[in-house]
Formats: sequence, C-alpha cells, structure tokens
Amino acid sequence: MSQPIKILSPIRLKDFNPDFHEGLDKDETREKSLKLCQRIGELQELLHANANRALLVVLQGMDTSGKDGAGRHVLQDVNPAGVETANFKAPSAEDLAHDFLWRVHKAVPRYGNIGVFNRSHYEDVLIVRVMKLQPAAIWRTRYDSINGFERHLVANGTVLLKFFLHIGRQEQAERLKARIDDPRKNWKFQPEDLKMRAHWPKFMKAYEDAINFCSTHYAPWHIIPANRKWYRDYLIAKTIVKALEDLKLQWPKPHENLAKFRIV
Repeated sequence: MSQPIKILSPIRLKDFNPDFHEGLDKDETREKSLKLCQRIGELQELLHANANRALLVVLQGMDTSGKDGAGRHVLQDVNPAGVETANFKAPSAEDLAHDFLWRVHKAVPRYGNIGVFNRSHYEDVLIVRVMKLQPAAIWRTRYDSINGFERHLVANGTVLLKFFLHIGRQEQAERLKARIDDPRKNWKFQPEDLKMRAHWPKFMKAYEDAINFCSTHYAPWHIIPANRKWYRDYLIAKTIVKALEDLKLQWPKPHENLAKFRIV
C-alpha cells in the first residue's frame, strides 16, 4: 500500500505508518540519495547566483526523529556559506517581550540561501499546547497567525518546505535506549525527553491538528516516515530537489560585456 507524503487534505495521523518505505532497497536508495544531495549543492549555487529567492526547510518531529541527522545528510554537498540554521528552543526574555513570530521572522534565510529550522514557529501550537504553557484561547489563534506568516514569506520569494518526521513510539524507545547504552551517544540523552514521551498521545493530536490547520496550497506539510533513516533522508532530498528545480532558475547574465576584458 502507498501513503501520501505531501498533505493536501485533512488527515488522521494514525493512518500513517512511520515504518513505510515503498518496499525500496536500502542500498539502492542510499545511492539515489547521494546523487540527490549533490544536485541540491548544484541548485543552491544557482539559487545564490540569482539571489532573488530563498528556500526554508522546516523540520519538526518528536525527540530522536532525526531532525539533526536529516539536515546534516541532505545538505552535505551544499556550501556552508549558503546555509542558515536556527533551532527554536525555549524563548528568551527578549523573545517573550515580542509576539511569538518575532524571533522566527528574524531567522528566515536571506535570498540566495537555504534555511533550516530545527523545530520552528510550530512549537507554539505543539509543546505550548501540550504542556499548557499558554491557555487555549491564545494558542488556538496562532494557527491563523502561522498561515498568514507563511503566506507572506511565500509571496515574497521564499519557498517553504515543511517536514513532519513521523517516528513510531517503539522506535523512539529504542533510540532513547541507545543514547543511554552507547557511550558515544550519552551526551545526547536528556531526562526531559522522557517527560515529553509521557505525553505522546497529546503530541500526536497536536501534530495532527497543526498539519490539518496549516497544510495550505502555498505551504503544504509533508509527512515523512522516519523509522528508517535512509528512507527519511531520501524523501526529504527528493522533495528539496523538485522544489528547487521547479523554480526554473537560469544562470544570470553578466552586468557588462565580458568580451572587453583581458586577463594578463
């Protein structure tokens, strides 16, 4: 059976299998991913040369779903100077003195660059909701604010790709256990992860609502089965390549006639 990746109509998250992988071969798919990553590097050069569009990749998911790993793998062939990253954790006192989108808008990539949000403005309808950091009367209004914000970004030349890395609860348990058992991964373990895990059903409902309220024609969500890292990375790379190729960018023409210049 197949399942959609780009979400264009209301969904029930329970209908999506985090272990889904189309029956693809792991090694063959990894080879395809490497070529896709190289293509992303080429397309980012073209994006930079034109400097009139930007790409923003939003990565959301439960702890251990692979937000860091996916970003690292997919952009491995991109010039680091062309990548801007932001990680939205607990807001600072300065952040809280402004509207909830203030700190997010500041981190949007400049034209010519690829931006990566490891967690994003969606935290304000996810953890804020689940952990009751704000009353429902406040966070419920933020869906409309988010849609308006994203509409503004797209209208001003930013391509927005939103990925929910959908990991299964059992797979998360195994990855958390590995962080405790493997000395090389001990540094990754945070007791807070277990606190979040205890609210798994509430987080799934919050993600489902965020996807349904905020998957628009101009900025649709993509649900990425994340139990298999190689398939996760392949889907994200494939989606990024298509989005950049759809821009149909051409190498810009020089400002002057280059024939008059001589290198001596």
